[in-house]
Amino acid sequence: MEIPAINLKAIVLVHWLLTVWACLITWLPTSYVLGNMSALAVGVWAIAQRDSIDAVLMFLIGLAVTILTDIVHFGLYYAAGEIQYKSVALELFRFSGGMAILNLLLKPVSCFFVYQMYRERGGEYNVNFGFPRITRNRDAYQSIDHQDQSGSSASSYNQAEGGKPGPLSY
Repeated sequence: MEIPAINLKAIVLVHWLLTVWACLITWLPTSYVLGNMSALAVGVWAIAQRDSIDAVLMFLIGLAVTILTDIVHFGLYYAAGEIQYKSVALELFRFSGGMAILNLLLKPVSCFFVYQMYRERGGEYNVNFGFPRITRNRDAYQSIDHQDQSGSSASSYNQAEGGKPGPLSY
């Protein structure tokens, strides 16, 4: 089964619209707006530079981070917002909360499609952040236990033939 191609512009537009609708009333903090709009700004950068692998990777990371921060925001502020807007604008709060939750539910799907775009633009399957790796493979190392013993050990250590000092071995 082939994965359908979703346009990056459509992903950014849908998430922008849902974020704007989620912020119709001020039940969410400013960090919600700044986090989501920052990730969408990186998405606009990915649209503008069609061949940039870094832009798509940064947009993917931004979407993944906002999934976590959205969960924290909803957990902390939903109940307080429901109490605050219970008598004044409960329908508007429910619409705003519903759009925020729909935005959160669509983000993993968007991450999947953005990852496919990352691979199409030449990104690797494994993401390397530049951290050193620890491996147990020691085949490439040279053992220092068994050194070549040709001639006397004390006199020929740093001398080449003819009594002249040879190059230092490190």
